[in-house]
Amino acid sequence: MEIMDVKPELFGTEYNATRAAARRDGKAMPEKDVRARIQRLGLKEQAFRRFLADQIAVDEMGLEVMDHLMSRGSSSPTELAHEIDISTAAMSLVLQRLESAGHITRQRHPSDGRRLIVAATDDSVRLAYGHVLPLINGLEAVVASMDDDERAAASAFLDKVIAAYDDAMV
Repeated sequence: MEIMDVKPELFGTEYNATRAAARRDGKAMPEKDVRARIQRLGLKEQAFRRFLADQIAVDEMGLEVMDHLMSRGSSSPTELAHEIDISTAAMSLVLQRLESAGHITRQRHPSDGRRLIVAATDDSVRLAYGHVLPLINGLEAVVASMDDDERAAASAFLDKVIAAYDDAMV
């Protein structure tokens, strides 16, 4: 969508075409325009998720499952479906695609043979972390460069941003 196609009246009185363009096209943003930076950060996060999904050859839902398995460990299909908030039938399809691509294994639970346990394969974990690690290291370097006051201010600010997202999903 070109910026000229946007209808400012749909966004209320706070709409700013310059901010909208800057956050999307990478041009310089006004020095103290925090809102544009939050928007750009959200867009960068979305772009990184698409990049990562492309690099490890999974769809968005597959990436969500892989993220869960890599950050929290193995899980049952039902637990994954509840965690990601999709039906168990939809989860079965996602798991079939991931298993066919070699990203996960499904094994019987060691103490309850009726249950399945899903785990990310070592090769897929290495592949994903190979792409995620530069981002993690970059963010760690940013945090390490901050003094205690900057960390406190950034933490308080980000807590408020997180709360705004939570409030918007009520």
